[in-house]
Amino acid sequence: MKRGKRYLEATKLVDSTKLYESKEAFDIIEKMPKPKFDETVELHVRLGVDSKHADQQVRGTVVLPHGTGKSLRVLVFAKGDKAKEAEAAGADFVGAEELIPKIEKENWFDYDVIVATPDMMGVIGRLGKVLGPKGLMPNPKSGTVTMDVTKAVSEIKSGKVEYRLDKTNIIHLGIGKVSFGAQKLQENYQVIIDAIIKAKPAASKGQYIKSVALTTTMGPSLYINQK
Repeated sequence: MKRGKRYLEATKLVDSTKLYESKEAFDIIEKMPKPKFDETVELHVRLGVDSKHADQQVRGTVVLPHGTGKSLRVLVFAKGDKAKEAEAAGADFVGAEELIPKIEKENWFDYDVIVATPDMMGVIGRLGKVLGPKGLMPNPKSGTVTMDVTKAVSEIKSGKVEYRLDKTNIIHLGIGKVSFGAQKLQENYQVIIDAIIKAKPAASKGQYIKSVALTTTMGPSLYINQK
Protein backbone atom coordinates (compact mmCIF):
# COMPACT_ATOMS: atom_id res chain seq x y z
CA MET A 1 0.00 0.00 0.00
CA LYS A 2 1.45 3.31 -1.08
CA ARG A 3 1.60 5.92 1.68
CA GLY A 4 1.27 9.67 1.19
CA LYS A 5 3.95 12.25 1.82
CA ARG A 6 2.33 13.44 5.07
CA TYR A 7 2.24 9.90 6.48
CA LEU A 8 5.88 9.32 5.59
CA GLU A 9 6.84 12.62 7.25
CA ALA A 10 4.94 11.54 10.40
CA THR A 11 6.72 8.17 10.52
CA LYS A 12 10.08 9.98 10.78
CA LEU A 13 8.96 11.20 14.22
CA VAL A 14 8.13 7.67 15.42
CA ASP A 15 10.49 4.88 16.50
CA SER A 16 8.50 1.72 15.75
CA THR A 17 10.73 -0.34 18.06
CA LYS A 18 10.13 1.85 21.10
CA LEU A 19 7.51 1.81 23.85
CA TYR A 20 6.63 5.42 24.58
CA GLU A 21 5.34 6.97 27.76
CA SER A 22 1.86 8.28 26.96
CA LYS A 23 2.79 11.92 27.57
CA GLU A 24 5.70 11.63 25.13
CA ALA A 25 3.44 9.99 22.53
CA PHE A 26 0.92 12.83 22.67
CA ASP A 27 3.74 15.36 22.29
CA ILE A 28 4.81 13.56 19.11
CA ILE A 29 1.23 13.43 17.79
CA GLU A 30 1.02 17.19 18.30
CA LYS A 31 4.14 17.66 16.14
CA MET A 32 2.97 15.47 13.24
CA PRO A 33 2.13 17.12 9.88
CA LYS A 34 -1.57 18.02 9.80
CA PRO A 35 -4.09 17.19 7.07
CA LYS A 36 -6.87 19.62 6.18
CA PHE A 37 -9.22 18.19 8.81
CA ASP A 38 -8.97 17.71 12.57
CA GLU A 39 -7.89 14.09 13.00
CA THR A 40 -9.29 11.81 15.67
CA VAL A 41 -6.80 10.28 18.10
CA GLU A 42 -7.59 6.59 18.43
CA LEU A 43 -6.73 4.23 21.29
CA HIS A 44 -6.30 0.49 20.70
CA VAL A 45 -5.92 -1.73 23.76
CA ARG A 46 -5.27 -5.47 23.35
CA LEU A 47 -6.29 -7.42 26.45
CA GLY A 48 -5.22 -10.83 27.70
CA VAL A 49 -8.77 -12.12 28.02
CA ASP A 50 -11.01 -14.29 25.85
CA SER A 51 -14.13 -12.40 24.79
CA LYS A 52 -15.81 -15.70 23.86
CA HIS A 53 -16.36 -16.30 27.59
CA ALA A 54 -19.10 -14.28 29.27
CA ASP A 55 -17.07 -13.94 32.47
CA GLN A 56 -14.17 -12.35 30.58
CA GLN A 57 -16.10 -9.61 28.82
CA VAL A 58 -14.79 -6.08 29.32
CA ARG A 59 -17.36 -3.38 28.72
CA GLY A 60 -18.33 -0.13 30.33
CA THR A 61 -18.76 3.60 29.97
CA VAL A 62 -16.78 6.60 31.11
CA VAL A 63 -17.16 10.35 30.75
CA LEU A 64 -14.01 11.81 29.19
CA PRO A 65 -13.08 15.11 30.90
CA HIS A 66 -12.64 16.88 27.56
CA GLY A 67 -15.13 14.90 25.48
CA THR A 68 -14.27 13.33 22.14
CA GLY A 69 -14.53 16.42 19.97
CA LYS A 70 -17.43 14.79 18.18
CA SER A 71 -20.98 16.01 18.68
CA LEU A 72 -23.09 12.88 19.16
CA ARG A 73 -26.69 12.77 17.98
CA VAL A 74 -28.98 11.11 20.52
CA LEU A 75 -32.27 9.34 19.83
CA VAL A 76 -34.47 8.70 22.88
CA PHE A 77 -37.32 6.19 22.97
CA ALA A 78 -39.68 7.47 25.65
CA LYS A 79 -43.27 8.57 26.24
CA GLY A 80 -45.09 11.25 28.21
CA ASP A 81 -43.10 13.13 30.83
CA LYS A 82 -39.94 11.16 30.03
CA ALA A 83 -40.16 12.25 26.40
CA LYS A 84 -40.45 15.87 27.53
CA GLU A 85 -37.43 15.37 29.83
CA ALA A 86 -35.40 14.00 26.94
CA GLU A 87 -36.26 16.99 24.75
CA ALA A 88 -35.36 19.40 27.55
CA ALA A 89 -32.02 17.61 28.07
CA GLY A 90 -31.06 18.19 24.44
CA ALA A 91 -31.93 14.90 22.73
CA ASP A 92 -31.83 15.27 18.95
CA PHE A 93 -34.77 12.93 18.34
CA VAL A 94 -37.49 11.67 20.69
CA GLY A 95 -40.27 9.20 19.91
CA ALA A 96 -41.84 5.79 20.46
CA GLU A 97 -43.54 3.10 18.31
CA GLU A 98 -43.99 5.50 15.38
CA LEU A 99 -40.19 5.44 14.82
CA ILE A 100 -40.03 1.66 14.26
CA PRO A 101 -41.13 1.64 10.57
CA LYS A 102 -38.92 4.67 9.86
CA ILE A 103 -35.90 2.70 11.08
CA GLU A 104 -36.95 -0.66 9.60
CA LYS A 105 -38.21 0.44 6.20
CA GLU A 106 -36.44 3.73 5.54
CA ASN A 107 -33.02 2.77 6.97
CA TRP A 108 -33.07 5.85 9.19
CA PHE A 109 -29.80 6.07 11.13
CA ASP A 110 -29.22 9.81 11.59
CA TYR A 111 -28.12 9.30 15.21
CA ASP A 112 -25.11 7.93 17.04
CA VAL A 113 -26.59 6.69 20.34
CA ILE A 114 -30.01 5.39 21.38
CA VAL A 115 -31.34 5.87 24.92
CA ALA A 116 -34.54 4.18 26.05
CA THR A 117 -36.71 3.99 29.15
CA PRO A 118 -37.14 0.35 30.34
CA ASP A 119 -40.82 0.26 29.32
CA MET A 120 -39.81 0.89 25.69
CA MET A 121 -37.46 -2.10 25.41
CA GLY A 122 -40.26 -4.41 24.28
CA VAL A 123 -40.82 -2.10 21.33
CA ILE A 124 -37.11 -1.67 20.55
CA GLY A 125 -36.59 -5.44 20.78
CA ARG A 126 -38.24 -5.70 17.37
CA LEU A 127 -35.29 -3.77 15.97
CA GLY A 128 -32.63 -6.07 17.42
CA LYS A 129 -31.54 -7.48 14.06
CA VAL A 130 -31.18 -3.97 12.65
CA LEU A 131 -29.66 -2.12 15.61
CA GLY A 132 -27.52 -4.95 17.04
CA PRO A 133 -24.98 -5.22 14.19
CA LYS A 134 -24.55 -1.43 14.23
CA GLY A 135 -23.86 -1.39 17.99
CA LEU A 136 -26.89 0.85 18.56
CA MET A 137 -28.99 -1.40 20.79
CA PRO A 138 -29.62 0.27 24.17
CA ASN A 139 -28.13 -1.63 27.10
CA PRO A 140 -28.47 -1.22 30.88
CA LYS A 141 -24.72 -1.85 31.32
CA SER A 142 -23.88 1.19 29.20
CA GLY A 143 -26.48 3.34 30.94
CA THR A 144 -28.62 3.69 27.82
CA VAL A 145 -31.62 1.86 29.30
CA THR A 146 -32.70 4.10 32.16
CA MET A 147 -35.52 6.14 33.64
CA ASP A 148 -33.06 9.00 34.19
CA VAL A 149 -33.07 10.17 30.59
CA THR A 150 -31.88 13.65 31.58
CA LYS A 151 -28.66 12.25 33.03
CA ALA A 152 -28.14 9.82 30.15
CA VAL A 153 -28.53 12.47 27.43
CA SER A 154 -26.44 15.04 29.35
CA GLU A 155 -23.56 12.60 29.87
CA ILE A 156 -23.53 11.49 26.23
CA LYS A 157 -23.53 15.10 25.06
CA SER A 158 -20.71 16.00 27.46
CA GLY A 159 -18.34 13.22 26.39
CA LYS A 160 -19.53 9.86 27.69
CA VAL A 161 -18.09 7.00 25.65
CA GLU A 162 -18.62 3.25 25.72
CA TYR A 163 -15.70 0.85 25.52
CA ARG A 164 -16.07 -2.83 24.70
CA LEU A 165 -13.98 -5.73 23.43
CA ASP A 166 -14.22 -6.78 19.81
CA LYS A 167 -13.89 -10.40 18.67
CA THR A 168 -10.09 -10.12 18.62
CA ASN A 169 -9.99 -8.97 22.28
CA ILE A 170 -9.12 -5.38 21.40
CA ILE A 171 -10.84 -2.20 22.57
CA HIS A 172 -10.90 0.52 19.89
CA LEU A 173 -11.91 4.02 20.94
CA GLY A 174 -11.63 7.62 19.77
CA ILE A 175 -10.35 9.67 22.71
CA GLY A 176 -10.29 13.17 21.24
CA LYS A 177 -9.05 15.34 18.40
CA VAL A 178 -5.45 16.28 17.58
CA SER A 179 -6.43 19.93 18.13
CA PHE A 180 -7.06 19.19 21.83
CA GLY A 181 -3.30 19.31 22.43
CA ALA A 182 -1.12 16.89 24.37
CA GLN A 183 -2.33 17.80 27.87
CA LYS A 184 -6.07 17.30 27.27
CA LEU A 185 -5.47 14.12 25.27
CA GLN A 186 -3.31 12.78 28.11
CA GLU A 187 -6.08 13.49 30.62
CA ASN A 188 -8.69 11.73 28.47
CA TYR A 189 -6.31 8.80 27.96
CA GLN A 190 -5.67 8.39 31.68
CA VAL A 191 -9.39 8.32 32.50
CA ILE A 192 -10.15 5.61 29.93
CA ILE A 193 -7.09 3.50 30.80
CA ASP A 194 -7.97 3.65 34.50
CA ALA A 195 -11.51 2.55 33.67
CA ILE A 196 -10.30 -0.41 31.58
CA ILE A 197 -7.93 -1.51 34.36
CA LYS A 198 -10.72 -1.23 36.93
CA ALA A 199 -12.97 -3.35 34.67
CA LYS A 200 -10.56 -6.31 34.73
CA PRO A 201 -12.67 -9.48 35.03
CA ALA A 202 -12.03 -11.74 38.02
CA ALA A 203 -11.67 -14.63 35.57
CA SER A 204 -8.77 -12.93 33.76
CA LYS A 205 -5.46 -14.74 34.34
CA GLY A 206 -1.94 -13.70 33.41
CA GLN A 207 -1.08 -10.39 31.76
CA TYR A 208 -4.21 -8.28 31.44
CA ILE A 209 -3.04 -5.44 29.18
CA LYS A 210 -1.07 -6.96 26.31
CA SER A 211 -0.46 -3.84 24.26
CA VAL A 212 -1.59 -0.23 23.93
CA ALA A 213 -1.30 1.78 20.72
CA LEU A 214 -2.22 5.34 19.78
CA THR A 215 -2.87 6.44 16.21
CA THR A 216 -4.33 9.42 14.42
CA THR A 217 -6.83 8.99 11.58
CA MET A 218 -4.10 9.29 8.95
CA GLY A 219 -0.97 8.64 11.01
CA PRO A 220 1.31 5.80 12.14
CA SER A 221 0.92 3.85 15.40
CA LEU A 222 2.80 4.68 18.58
CA TYR A 223 3.04 1.85 21.11
CA ILE A 224 2.69 2.81 24.76
CA ASN A 225 4.46 1.54 27.84
CA GLN A 226 1.42 0.69 29.96
CA LYS A 227 2.14 -1.58 32.91
